[in-house]
Amino acid sequence: MSFIAVDTEEFYTQVQQLILARYNKTFDWSLKAKMMGRKALEAAKIFVEETGISDSLSPEDFLVEREAMLQNLFPTSELMPGASRLIKHLHAHGVPICIATGSHKRHFLLKTQKHTELISLMNHVVLGDDPEVKQGKPAPDGFLAAARRFEGGPVDPKKCLVFEDAPTGAQAGKNAGMSVVMVPDPRLDSSFHTNADQVLKSLMDFNPAEWGLPPFQDAPN
Repeated sequence: MSFIAVDTEEFYTQVQQLILARYNKTFDWSLKAKMMGRKALEAAKIFVEETGISDSLSPEDFLVEREAMLQNLFPTSELMPGASRLIKHLHAHGVPICIATGSHKRHFLLKTQKHTELISLMNHVVLGDDPEVKQGKPAPDGFLAAARRFEGGPVDPKKCLVFEDAPTGAQAGKNAGMSVVMVPDPRLDSSFHTNADQVLKSLMDFNPAEWGLPPFQDAPN
């Protein structure tokens, strides 16, 4: 899966809107859709160029400013509904699971500070600053690196199921030759859902049996 287990996208939205407010501009979802899932510098370049503030704020300075605000927000991150149940279920049934995220190590550790027990159930984690990830999403580098690192040896991408919330992430999963379940924010326009094999409102709606995985024995809670 990508890193949709922890809900941090609202933090990015809040911070980026605060930055744009200084320039009397609004951060909208069409721009957010282009930024989500990408490496930090790639997303920063899109941000300053698409909003027309590149003459006033460089991508690098944007990241410094954003970082200062995010580092206090990330440790408060909560789990997405259904994430804990799904991860624990797959782990209990011996289904290999991992994380492939565009987040770099420092952000990842801040985001998961409250959830180390759940993250420990992962076979491995591939981060955005991993040496094997030459290009960020929508390139497939992160997902392909993740498929290669399972303990039993590389896994055929065709046998991998990706969970994503970002349009670029869903495209990256398909570019890797994997199946994709997308759990998008309801504010994201449906035109960005087209790359996914399945679109759900919540991880609570995921039915493992539909994908040949061990079925849930309990009702969602």
